[in-house]
Amino acid sequence: MAGGARVPQRRPQPDVTQLIDVGVIGLLTVAMIAIFTLSGGVLTHLKINYLTPGGNFLEKLHPATYLTFMATALLLMRGGDPIGEINRAFSEAKLLLVHLFCWFCLLIQMFALDRPFTVIIDTFLLPVLLCLLIWRLTPQQRRPLIWALHATMLLNIVIGYYEFASGHRIIPLTLGSILVMGEWRSSALLGHPLTASGIVAAYIMALVLRPAICPPLIIRIPLITFALGSLMAFGGRTALMTVLAVLAVMAAIEMFQLIRGKRIPLLVAVGAICLIFAAVGLVFAAYSLGIFDKMLLRFSSDKGSAMARVATFDMLSHFQWSELVLGPNPVRVNALQSQLGLNYGIENFWVSCIVQFGLVHTALITLGLTCFAVELMHRSDRAAWAILLLILMIAASSVSFSSKNIQLAQLVLLIALLLPRTPRPAVSPRPTPRHPMIRDQEFA
Repeated sequence: MAGGARVPQRRPQPDVTQLIDVGVIGLLTVAMIAIFTLSGGVLTHLKINYLTPGGNFLEKLHPATYLTFMATALLLMRGGDPIGEINRAFSEAKLLLVHLFCWFCLLIQMFALDRPFTVIIDTFLLPVLLCLLIWRLTPQQRRPLIWALHATMLLNIVIGYYEFASGHRIIPLTLGSILVMGEWRSSALLGHPLTASGIVAAYIMALVLRPAICPPLIIRIPLITFALGSLMAFGGRTALMTVLAVLAVMAAIEMFQLIRGKRIPLLVAVGAICLIFAAVGLVFAAYSLGIFDKMLLRFSSDKGSAMARVATFDMLSHFQWSELVLGPNPVRVNALQSQLGLNYGIENFWVSCIVQFGLVHTALITLGLTCFAVELMHRSDRAAWAILLLILMIAASSVSFSSKNIQLAQLVLLIALLLPRTPRPAVSPRPTPRHPMIRDQEFA
């Protein structure tokens, strides 16, 4: 056979499953970059009628939603069994079925009352699809998403510092079609100062409460300090106070453990003392330079923000109970908002949902979001509870998720990617002790 013809060897064919996984990861990475860089204000600046009236239907959904739908379709085709993929996805997350049922009921109401339904797709459906996709990925497959998340967060923080120092906005601040003038707070690529401050605050709490995100202290501490300082540029009072409260609780717990006799390395103790003195010096220097003046003015004079929240609750008294069951007429709602000085929106998630969707569907969507939060917390590290507290405070004090935006998807991505639950190592069962008489009988 030495002189026989050589049999040509076939090249190994690429695995279709691996190609689909690469496609899913690529689409999710681009979708995540779009979520943290293409806000409603950026899309409006690019002449895309996402929040403004006019345009066609394709412009009314966020680009990240299209990319997420494509990634979902690819994932369903991965094993050639879409029904089986759906069954496996929801068998491990049954509470999401409750959320999707409540969302579907709200969608039916939107069609029945002939109201815009794209608002509930980006706001309430996109975060669930993102979680279902991320939960199906391995830790190695999530790495490109995590690196892209850090890169986009740092990009927004740098832009926030630039806008605060220069007084020039990269993207004009708009609320729908209304151009907001005279606002000193930075917004970067996240659309609104309150949105930006909430996202950065969640990022800071993730870095503080989960050291494994960035283990080297020489990188993590400057990163936390850099991000914490940007909250002064973004000007969100709720976000700033929440972060400071979490830091205070962490410091109190650490002090209590030290009093009880916790041992720490000498170099760590020396470094911590030096950092504390340096931080105090930097704070006093920044205060003397007037860097905190605008932020402190937000606490002493909120430009009618408190009165707007009072008017928000007073607005419900202008409707009859029959109107509030399924939601009043949108024309009358807009007229009352203008009359009460709420041109920038109703600054409470639940009140705004009652006005838009009615009491029945507000209760349903609250139930659905609660089930979604429980499932998310079950799959996340304990540090995610602090971000959940921040989400609740944002919902209670601002327009937040009651309007058409992707803020909930941004916060959910931070939890799902940076704070996953660490799998517990499997414990091998101990061998059952056997009676000596039984052992003697076996060898007999």
